[in-house]
Amino acid sequence: MNKTKRATSGVENGEKGGDGGLIGVDDSALASAISNGEDLGPFIRAAFEIGRPESLIHQLKGFVKKKEVEIEDLCKLHYSEFIRAVDELRHVLLDADELKSGLAKENKQLQLVGDGLLTMLDSLIESHGTKKNLMGAIDSLKICTAVVDLCMRVNDHVLENGYYPALKALDIMERDYMPVLPARALRQLLERQIPVCRAHIERKVNKEFNDWLVHIRSVSREIGQLSIGQASSARQREEELRGRQRQAEEQSRSGSKECVYMLEMEDLDEDDSQLKFDLTPVYRAYHINTCLGMQDQFREYYYKNRQLQLNSDLQISTAQSFLESHQTYFAQLAGFFIVEDRVLRSAGGLMSSARTEQLWESAISRMTVVMEDQFSRMQTANHLLLVKDYVSLLGATLRRYGYQVGPLLDVLDTMRDKYHELLLTDCRHRINDVLANDKYEQMVMRKEYEYNMNVLAFHLQNIDVMPAFPYIAPFSATVPDCCRIVRSFIEDSVSFLAYGGHMDYYDLVKRYLDKLLTNVLNEALLRLVRSPTLGVSHAMQIAANMTVLERACDYFAQHAAKLCGIPMRLVEGPYGALSARVTLRNSQAVAHDTMLKLVKSKVNEFMLLTLNINWTPEDPLQSGNDYLNDVIIYLETLAETAQEILPLDAFDKVISGVLEHISNCIVSTLLSEDVKRFNVYAVMGIDADLRLLEQFADDKYQSSGLEKQPGSTNLKGCLAEARQIVNLLTATQPELFLNPVIREKNYSALDSKKVIQICEKYRDLPEKMFGRGTRVAPKKKALDSLIKRLREQ
Repeated sequence: MNKTKRATSGVENGEKGGDGGLIGVDDSALASAISNGEDLGPFIRAAFEIGRPESLIHQLKGFVKKKEVEIEDLCKLHYSEFIRAVDELRHVLLDADELKSGLAKENKQLQLVGDGLLTMLDSLIESHGTKKNLMGAIDSLKICTAVVDLCMRVNDHVLENGYYPALKALDIMERDYMPVLPARALRQLLERQIPVCRAHIERKVNKEFNDWLVHIRSVSREIGQLSIGQASSARQREEELRGRQRQAEEQSRSGSKECVYMLEMEDLDEDDSQLKFDLTPVYRAYHINTCLGMQDQFREYYYKNRQLQLNSDLQISTAQSFLESHQTYFAQLAGFFIVEDRVLRSAGGLMSSARTEQLWESAISRMTVVMEDQFSRMQTANHLLLVKDYVSLLGATLRRYGYQVGPLLDVLDTMRDKYHELLLTDCRHRINDVLANDKYEQMVMRKEYEYNMNVLAFHLQNIDVMPAFPYIAPFSATVPDCCRIVRSFIEDSVSFLAYGGHMDYYDLVKRYLDKLLTNVLNEALLRLVRSPTLGVSHAMQIAANMTVLERACDYFAQHAAKLCGIPMRLVEGPYGALSARVTLRNSQAVAHDTMLKLVKSKVNEFMLLTLNINWTPEDPLQSGNDYLNDVIIYLETLAETAQEILPLDAFDKVISGVLEHISNCIVSTLLSEDVKRFNVYAVMGIDADLRLLEQFADDKYQSSGLEKQPGSTNLKGCLAEARQIVNLLTATQPELFLNPVIREKNYSALDSKKVIQICEKYRDLPEKMFGRGTRVAPKKKALDSLIKRLREQ
């Protein structure tokens, strides 16, 4: 663009006039443009535009001439060099001709040689094409060979049940080889057979899984039984450990210096290694279906099939009673949920916690209904206990696997009262049989093992030293038999209440134990005591038995506490006291009263003989009246037996009661209508009788140990009324009875009305009898005076 502008400006300058004097293109500008090789078009266009192309031609010619002059000058200046150059150029042309001929010759030879090489090159190119085709064929064969090899491996894996490697091989075949497989027929074959092979694997895996479903249901019972057995063994070890702990505690409390404390480290965790069941078909089926993209369908299939199996397992067998089939029933369910727990923890998401919990909730709701229905039909405590024990073991087993077993324990808790009512009914029958079959004679134990079994076993011994054998116990066979019944009741009660919903069940055991002792044992003893056919010996033995049974309440409480794991120090205080002990103590009072009533009745038979007494004898008696011999013999026998088997307070009550009754009988005889009159000899006979009775009372008071008993009264005082009336009748001054001081001291037991009635019957001896013996001062007048003054008061 700049050159054009310069040329244009040069043209414009030429129009104005230049060095040539002609109006045209500037010579310098034109020369510069030609020298620089610029386009002359603008100059030509400008010349024609002004209508003077001749001027431009003239300038160009002038420029040519000018340059020719310059060339000529230059040639003249370099003439020699130019000549030399021309010579050299001539020589070069000669050499060029020689070279050309040589090249032609060489080219001819090269053409001759090149023709052969071209032929060989064509062969080489053809060989390279063949090689390329062969290499392509080889690569295609390798691909096909690899595909065929994969197909063979798939077949082998399927035959060997290696379904996952077979599926992986199919995936590799489909992903890596199918897009590049050159053999169209083979590719089409694979496209048809790969889905067929996958479907075959799916069928095989599902068939194995279905076989596993059948198998696992058949072995679930064994799994449950084995696991429940492990729970039972663990419970037994726990009880043994508690027993050793209680023994160590008792030795510590007793202050034994020979205690050896040993800490045993035991692995109380249950070993699940024995619970061997194969879940490989489940894992394989779930994994294969996951690889096939059907995991959701398989989860649903698994859940529905297991739900159907569970519903079937929850059905009760009608071919057997529930008592016979309950273990297999619960073991089957335990095995089912143990398997489900293993599947939940190890199958990689096959079962979710929510679905497992859903199965458990449906199962436990059904089980509670079944248990409530079956328990309501049971009428035997042992049957209830048997089922309860297995259910508690089932709960302990499934609790280890994380299942909530509270509803099961709640059902057991609701059956608690019914179980104990059945147990009380059974114990009532057994106790009634024991009481009905007892001879109510003191037990004779001839061997040490009998003593251990009947006395030491229930802490019934009075001394800690082993007695000489044969040993005669103060109780009859009723006591150890009833103790065994009570002990079995405690053990059965603890067995039912233990491992249930209550952690501290000692209060419940104690409450039911009180109910047994009060409503069953005590009532049975009272019915026996109130029997109209009861004899004195039986009544005394029953009273003695009640005393021993009341003392055995401490053992019952301790045994219950021991089984419940309660420290002995708590039982020894108010916490462990049985209220039945008070009831048995009150019943002892009833038995003592009944026994005393029977003794008095027997004594009345002897006292009826007083009607045969000659109340107006003519000679004084050398000894007591005849009836008293029988009374003394009976009292001696009664006291001997009572002293052996009754406690001191009961012995005191019986002997003092019968002596007081004899005293009342003597006074009643003197007051009776059958005795119209009596004389001093008859009074002397009664006095002799009282001395024998008083001697008996003193002997028993001393030999029985009553004199050492705080608060006890002298047995002789029980004869006070008869003694004082005899003393009054034999007194030389009976009027002293009116003296309050003397009366309070010597005649406090006498009633004035009775004194009047008895004294009115007194008669002095006839005068004709004074010569036969010792003279007795008449005192009829003194007694009449006493009667008169008493009536005046």
